[in-house]
Amino acid sequence: MRKIKLVEVRSEIAAGTRGASLGIDALKIASLDKASDFFTKFDPINVPDANNFLWKGNKHPHAKYIDGVYQVLKNVYSTIESLRLEKKFPIVLAGDHSTAAGTIMGIKSADPNKRLGVIWIDAHADLHTPYTTPSGNMHGMPLAMCIKTDNLDCQVNEPAEETIQYWEKIKNIGGEIPKINPQDIVFISVRDTEEPENHVIKKNGIKNFTTEEVREKGVVEIAKLALETLKDCDQVYISFDVDSMDSSISVGTGTPVANGLTVKEAIELNTELIKDKRVCCWEIVEVNPTLDTENLMAENAFEVLEATTRSLVENY
Repeated sequence: MRKIKLVEVRSEIAAGTRGASLGIDALKIASLDKASDFFTKFDPINVPDANNFLWKGNKHPHAKYIDGVYQVLKNVYSTIESLRLEKKFPIVLAGDHSTAAGTIMGIKSADPNKRLGVIWIDAHADLHTPYTTPSGNMHGMPLAMCIKTDNLDCQVNEPAEETIQYWEKIKNIGGEIPKINPQDIVFISVRDTEEPENHVIKKNGIKNFTTEEVREKGVVEIAKLALETLKDCDQVYISFDVDSMDSSISVGTGTPVANGLTVKEAIELNTELIKDKRVCCWEIVEVNPTLDTENLMAENAFEVLEATTRSLVENY
């Protein structure tokens, strides 16, 4: 069977709201409430974060805490690279979504000759750069880091020289090549994008299966189409942001958006996708219990986590 390794990344410096670092423990509380033994089965790796940078104040308005983000991404990258070299299957529980770039960089570095596809289940495209971001929050930038774009066609910001230096260093973690081709990204339920991101999506023909398409065609068919889109890829990585679920469910996340997936659809989608033997890593991000007094988001997210892991074990 697959050698699963649980990886915990309690980073929240790239999010706009505080509290995503608590998401992992909220998942653990949810597992207790559901009387699940899930967390007793794994000996997790805890990746060092850089949340202490939040106390220092931000010097980079167009890429907030980029100095700390760089540190975390390097930590995640080296952890994931090591696990993949050992042929382990990382299940990553992370706070803010920026750390997904480190995950991708690690997967690629462990198998540099394998073409890596990404299935990004999210309300957002996360294709901003310091040159285009309206907020400066770096959880909106991980895919831009990995395809190594600055998207200067859509430039609206003038980042400081030091910000640019860090941005260049981040893009080159794990090697000076793009870690993925833009065409090897598949979006599911992305529905809240800005013009600069739309430009990158259109220019590269990135496929987005909308929530409407998921309803029309059914989850199983969408999973099949998503994997077919990546038919030329040797490996597939799945990143599940809980804000892909509808805002009526996902109050406990920093950037909820209407018209998202139901919990049932999210479970069915992830359990179906992870059956593909090319999938080498799965990740869940952006649970923020400080926004959710009932811990409902974490309970729903835990259901997705447990069902997906079960599907991985059973279908190997």
